[in-house]
Amino acid sequence: MKRIVFLSLVIVFFTSCRSLNPSQMLLTSKSNKTTELPTNQNTEEYKIAINDQLSFQLFTNNGEKILDPTMESSTNIGSSANAELSYLVEFDGKVKLPVIGRTQLNGLTLREAEKILEEKYAAYYISPFVLLKVTNNRVIVFPGGQNGSAKVITLANTNTSLVEAIALSGGIGDGKAKKIKLIRGNSQNPKVYLINLSTLDGYQKGNLILQANDIIYVTSRNRISQKILESITPYLSMISTALVVYSILK
Repeated sequence: MKRIVFLSLVIVFFTSCRSLNPSQMLLTSKSNKTTELPTNQNTEEYKIAINDQLSFQLFTNNGEKILDPTMESSTNIGSSANAELSYLVEFDGKVKLPVIGRTQLNGLTLREAEKILEEKYAAYYISPFVLLKVTNNRVIVFPGGQNGSAKVITLANTNTSLVEAIALSGGIGDGKAKKIKLIRGNSQNPKVYLINLSTLDGYQKGNLILQANDIIYVTSRNRISQKILESITPYLSMISTALVVYSILK
């Protein structure tokens, strides 16, 4: 009987080991090498992407009326052409804009897009001045732990840092500050940066400026002994009940 109990416990142990971390995500294999942290983060401008929501404003005379002190509102010249409106970058990368119609903006920086639009509107307005801003840029933060506190953070500023996004999500939960993954790029060929915020040196190197659609994943603590105990407790209860019944029958 003792041998049977021992074998049962061994089977239960190895079975439970397979499911100690069922909620762990974004594991990297040996073939998925991490990317070195960029030394200069500010050289790459954001490029407009499909499903971006663009805030669009159009002024004439090179934006002269924006600074006109005689107007009630410095950014309103009383024309529908300069009202701040929002437009979607559709599935084909084009944006449907007033007067000029559908225009390809996907893959362009904001500066490039503003220049192209100013050239197109020059056929209808005197010295047009265009202001563009992406309003729905966001990142996803998994702060670690088992409390399901992942958040989608909207990037209100173009210089939002990794630490700021973690703070906005509520901070690092029951996770490892020394093992944070920043996943960037498309799903077919993503770049994975491994960041250590547990030291000052790691903070200085790893406090990156975020880009739209970045994923921040704080690796959870394993707590193996606690999880093993939680996994095998029901089985131990069943075995002890069976032993009691066996003893009574014997």
